[in-house]
Amino acid sequence: MSEQTAPRPVDPVDRAHLTGVSRPSPPIHRYAPSAHLVDLVERYWIPVWSLAEPSTQSTLQHPVCLVVVSDTYARLYGVTRGRSSVTLEGDGWAVGTMLTPGAGRLVLGRPVADLTDTWTDLDDLLPDGRLVEQVRAAMATDPHAPAAHLAAIGAVEAWLATHLPVDDAGLLVNRLVDWLREHPEVTRVEEVARELGMSERSLQRLVEQRIGLSPKWLVQRRRLHDAVEALKSGTVALAQVAAELGYTDQAHFTHDFRAVTGMTPGEYLRDQPGAMSTSG
Repeated sequence: MSEQTAPRPVDPVDRAHLTGVSRPSPPIHRYAPSAHLVDLVERYWIPVWSLAEPSTQSTLQHPVCLVVVSDTYARLYGVTRGRSSVTLEGDGWAVGTMLTPGAGRLVLGRPVADLTDTWTDLDDLLPDGRLVEQVRAAMATDPHAPAAHLAAIGAVEAWLATHLPVDDAGLLVNRLVDWLREHPEVTRVEEVARELGMSERSLQRLVEQRIGLSPKWLVQRRRLHDAVEALKSGTVALAQVAAELGYTDQAHFTHDFRAVTGMTPGEYLRDQPGAMSTSG
């Protein structure tokens, strides 16, 4: 990192990770980006695991591209429209970078729709392999150590800084996703277009080019993230969650949640620590 100070830890409520009693998460260290990279990076996450049995981790990905360098692979991921899963085995680690919505196209060099539901090897973007080598060298001694995290993140930030500044369209889509997150009452694409002063067609084009999916998907993913955050409390009534998310009834909420996560809201709620007894 440019100022050579320890990366600032962050501990957000994880709205994307579908964890529960039956699906625990390995330790994950989370850090904020340096100030000059906030238009490019949401945060860094570094899971470190040592498992006797394989563990499948599932997420509802944020509307952003991800850069992941692990001890066995290095990839740039596009946005996954459904549930994404990875199986962890044995001992391992990964250094993940959650880009901002506007950053994926800058890093990829073309519209990120090409990467929807898939990924590309970093070797194809960075043929010299130096970034991957630097991250792996930093993590080799002790992947739990904050000093190792600092060095690995520093290598990533030096590379990402070459993609500054973020263009106007990138800044606009960053603003859009932030605004949606802060306005859970918004459930219609026309409301989003009105807020940005755009036609729905222009909004569609912007979101497809910078995120790879549609504004409708963007609103729906925000609603599901809100649902995961609420259900993780383990003490919320399903009818209340459905109403707060703007569903006309609990059945529609259950349908949407199950279609993407593979489980009903009630099943997910009952798997949370200290969950209340409920149906669904």
